[in-house]
Amino acid sequence: MQSRMKNPAFVLEETMPILQSLAAVIQKSGVPETTLELVALRASQINGCSVCVDGHPRILKKKGVSDERIHAVAAWRDMPYFDEAERAALALTESVTRLADREDPVPDSVWNAAKKHYDERQLAALVFAIANINVWNRLNVATRQVAGVWKP
Repeated sequence: MQSRMKNPAFVLEETMPILQSLAAVIQKSGVPETTLELVALRASQINGCSVCVDGHPRILKKKGVSDERIHAVAAWRDMPYFDEAERAALALTESVTRLADREDPVPDSVWNAAKKHYDERQLAALVFAIANINVWNRLNVATRQVAGVWKP
């Protein structure tokens, strides 16, 4: 496998600090780091981003997340490994990532479930986290970045 080009964030070098700054702000929001990584993995699975589907489990593993939880992310609704807050974040991730798949992309039921577990700052961080990973997914998928080259 070969990439079409370098990752656009490395070509337009000025974009990398912006994306990194966004990630740093999100990390300080009070949303558990593990939840943010689960969100990143789920969006990446939906988007078929091999780089991120390869990398985010490595990060989760380093954070002490079990293999069962990591492998269960794709089928989180039917698995016992996630708490209600994580389930709400994963549902929000799917809705925000799949905007064109339904008439009401982010239904009130999904939003209200997330709102039960996260305050306004944390909800803002989750929406930004989902948007940010979707940016990375699109950069990687569009340019066919090769999984395994970059290892966190």
